[in-house]
Amino acid sequence: MIKRYIESQILKDFNKGKIICLIGPRQVGKTTMLGALESPDEKILKLNCDDILDVNQIENRSTIELKNLIRDYGMVQIDEVQRIENVGLALKKLADLKLPVKIIVTGSSSLGIRDKVYEPATGRLLEYNLYPFSLLELANATSLLDEQKQLESRMIYGLYPEIVTDPADAKRLLMGITNNYLYKDILSYGGVKKPEMLQKLLRALALQLGNEVSYNELSKIVGADKQTIENYIDLLEKSFVVFKLSSYSRNLRNEIQKGKKIYFYDNGIRNAIISNFAPLELRNDVGALWENLMISERIKRNSYLRNYAQSFFWRTHSQQEIDYVEEEDGQLSAYEFKWNINSKAKEPKLFKETYPESEFQIITPDNYWSFIS
Repeated sequence: MIKRYIESQILKDFNKGKIICLIGPRQVGKTTMLGALESPDEKILKLNCDDILDVNQIENRSTIELKNLIRDYGMVQIDEVQRIENVGLALKKLADLKLPVKIIVTGSSSLGIRDKVYEPATGRLLEYNLYPFSLLELANATSLLDEQKQLESRMIYGLYPEIVTDPADAKRLLMGITNNYLYKDILSYGGVKKPEMLQKLLRALALQLGNEVSYNELSKIVGADKQTIENYIDLLEKSFVVFKLSSYSRNLRNEIQKGKKIYFYDNGIRNAIISNFAPLELRNDVGALWENLMISERIKRNSYLRNYAQSFFWRTHSQQEIDYVEEEDGQLSAYEFKWNINSKAKEPKLFKETYPESEFQIITPDNYWSFIS
């Protein structure tokens, strides 16, 4: 069992009398996490809302009915909670019962969660995001040295639990996750009428990894209008497939103000989309893979540590750029990602002059651990 970083935090939060809401993509280990949170001497009610019979036990029930349902249990687990009609009101009723029952609900994307759940149940939920394994979690399960030896494999095959635990079958498993699970919630909840367009868009994003994207250019590639492209990317982000970085701009006219870069939460999913699992020495996208791995690991780190830093990239119209910029409490930290440990990259002079109090670092395979841990 590879212990997830947020497990101990959730156990502490059970004592705060709120409902725990665990959100993350399919196949990322939410069900395993629920098992890890169980106590052997605890009576547990498990409801899976992919089953209509389980949905009917919660949906549109009165406060008394809900109380009778859960009062004899120490823990209640409700999986795929977004499938319940008026789920926010149901969770509000459960929380307001103030019973000594630990309640945790899960959802496989935020598509059906935030709109349905958070407004009715305001102040009664604590949200956690669960991502594919982090490198830190894996190193804690084995050792830092063992995980460093796997670095190239992580860049190619990613960090989904099934891939990590069964690396010999990684290609087939990744293609299965990509084809069978990746679009499921988007197609169910997002109103996507042309899945082939979604697949074209994902491929285009995968091939532009690490580059600033143009929605106008994407609309031409995919054959859809700009608004549809924006909507699809928003759905992909809510389903934990990709995430966006905006451009950082504060002081200079020359800074790009509306640019976007789009990264994948998992390198293996990205490589499955373009069907390329070639070793690093045969690839021309090693730099982009390294950048994607480092930024996605930093996103996981900040989420798990409750670090509320804002993430950006920086670029000027004169083509000076920095891969990744964080702003936390007014302090700027800038990072360049180089797979080649002998890279001579320097901080752009204009950035240093404009933001003299900022810190700058080049992240390579020799020093990456402090950046992600």
